[in-house]
Amino acid sequence: MAQKAAIRSTLPYRLRVIFKNFWGVVLMFIVLMILLRGLELFLVFENHVLDFSISDIFLFSLRQDIGWLFYLTGLLLMVYLPISFLSAKIGKVLVLIILTFLTIVQVGLVFYFMKTLVPLGKDLFAYSIDDLLLTISSSGQLNFWTISGGGLGLAAVVILLNLGAKFFSLSLKGYLVLTLSFLVLILAFTLYPQEQIAGANENKVNITLNKSRFLTEQAFEELVYGGEYYFDFYLRSTSDDLLISKEYLGDEYPFAHKANYPDVLTPFFDTLPQAPDIVFIFLESFGRAYSGKEAYLGSFSPFLDSLEQHSLVWLNAISSTGRTFGLQPGVFGGLPFGSKGFLELSDEYPYHQTLLSILGDNGYQIRYFIGADKNFDQVGSFVEYQKPDQFIDERGFDSRFKKGPSSSEFSWGYADLELFTNGLEKLPPAYSAPQVITFQTQTSHDPYLVPEREYYSQKFESHLENYLNLAEEEKPDYRAYQDIYMTVLYADDAVKFFIEEYKKRPEFEHTIFIITGDHRLPEIPMSTRLDRFHVPLIIYSPLLKRPDYFKAMTSHYEITPSILAFLEKQNFVELPEIVTWQGQVFDTTRNFQSRIAMPLMRNKNQLVEYIHGEFFLSDGELFVINEGLDIEPIQSPDMLTKLTGEFEDFKNRNTYMVQTRKLLPPKEKN
Repeated sequence: MAQKAAIRSTLPYRLRVIFKNFWGVVLMFIVLMILLRGLELFLVFENHVLDFSISDIFLFSLRQDIGWLFYLTGLLLMVYLPISFLSAKIGKVLVLIILTFLTIVQVGLVFYFMKTLVPLGKDLFAYSIDDLLLTISSSGQLNFWTISGGGLGLAAVVILLNLGAKFFSLSLKGYLVLTLSFLVLILAFTLYPQEQIAGANENKVNITLNKSRFLTEQAFEELVYGGEYYFDFYLRSTSDDLLISKEYLGDEYPFAHKANYPDVLTPFFDTLPQAPDIVFIFLESFGRAYSGKEAYLGSFSPFLDSLEQHSLVWLNAISSTGRTFGLQPGVFGGLPFGSKGFLELSDEYPYHQTLLSILGDNGYQIRYFIGADKNFDQVGSFVEYQKPDQFIDERGFDSRFKKGPSSSEFSWGYADLELFTNGLEKLPPAYSAPQVITFQTQTSHDPYLVPEREYYSQKFESHLENYLNLAEEEKPDYRAYQDIYMTVLYADDAVKFFIEEYKKRPEFEHTIFIITGDHRLPEIPMSTRLDRFHVPLIIYSPLLKRPDYFKAMTSHYEITPSILAFLEKQNFVELPEIVTWQGQVFDTTRNFQSRIAMPLMRNKNQLVEYIHGEFFLSDGELFVINEGLDIEPIQSPDMLTKLTGEFEDFKNRNTYMVQTRKLLPPKEKN
């Protein structure tokens, strides 16, 4: 009996050791998480100019963190207890490993968010390992100091968590009360979810998010529900209030429809004696917020501003994606996204046609110039599918050109001035056929390092003083983003050089230039959820009768249908009878209106936004779009149901296309 009593008496001791190990580490982890939230808020508000204060979002942020920490604690406790009853030492080591890992991940996510103002989510799974390493290398973050600092940080976290286990001590009863209290709080947070910030200001929403929770939920959704599947879709009519009505073929090719697009550009052009050359200039990270007329941050593109006065300009134009991966499919084909962007279907592209391939079939020569690696984001595979006559990336630059500056040994490629110079030199001295020529810039991209830094630093200050006419007290807000604005000024100068040089060529007189941005950069805080898509869109040509500004909404999707309808009207091309353009045509209304409908892909793997007319669906919330693309939340159950239905229908057709690779019926062989 004495021996059994002795055996029983060890149970309370073991329980106390088990709870002591658990709560000592967990409570120290909670302290570290709260400190990291404080660090995050400090860094964000110290490094960014925001139109709200910490007090506006502090409570929402705290609720996010507390809810996540309660959830983690409960989950970890369920795993820890059975293991610890077998071996208290193994249980403690397991908790230390898990919480050390979560702490390090949180640190990384905090610094990522501080730089980008975008929480890392599903887009992490949309890039290849090579692309991720390329992106990290370009930022200059992988060096001796950061790796050494990471090692020291890891050691510090392990030591701190261990200290909690050593110095936090309660009686067994105290640990049981603490455990039960946490379980009750977990239940309360589960049954009564806390109010979330909603509304148009995406920055507010993003800051309040717990970054680890967001990544975990996004990862779970991607890994568990990310497989390709679709439900029945209906080719419902969504075009009653749009610019054109589309006649679809049927369910087998749900995006295919008859090419019935009106010509809206001819009234703005003189008589064309020959097929015009078309030159596209794609400007990296050029948003309407800081380029062009009515830029709410003030314009940092003085040359483009002057060019607008001789051009057709759409003040409310949007891209189809919030990153560069959607640029070529959106502009050249209005193509659906697939699961991670159309470019990621490169292993087996569905048969498709684009502006490039159709004009190639009509005798145009296709030329594409990019200063970066064509393999990044699968740009090369897409352009090569169009059978270009000339395609030059960073491998095609002469040795006398130097790559752009970098913060490490890696550079994204050649700066914009070198891109245009190299391209002009490699263009044929004279053309034997009409041309489609594309230049894609890349300097105005993270890490935002501009050539001739001293010159552009002075130009930046002069621009604030003499072009924007800012008062001295307004300048610090702009100096906080000086490196970014300098790259915009540099890109604008590079375009100026290109246009002035191209004017010396005889082809200039019958050339149409189409200039647009791929997306608005996120590092300068965005005003609304739609702001990331708001880009310049300019058509400049000596063939224009007159310049004009249009306030009606349009998008990258409208470029190809409008250009092809224009060239067909002029009898320069023959078009296929069946197309898959998702867009409408340019709306040349001078007053604000929206008669387009389209999905928007925020980042790879984030298909959460849809536009129909003047209504904008984002993350399940409904907004109305106003002039200048300002948005405001509205309550309209009927409109919410309508847009949600259309959006789900698109997603089902999109997934069907990925599974079957049926986009456009193949050409009949003669």
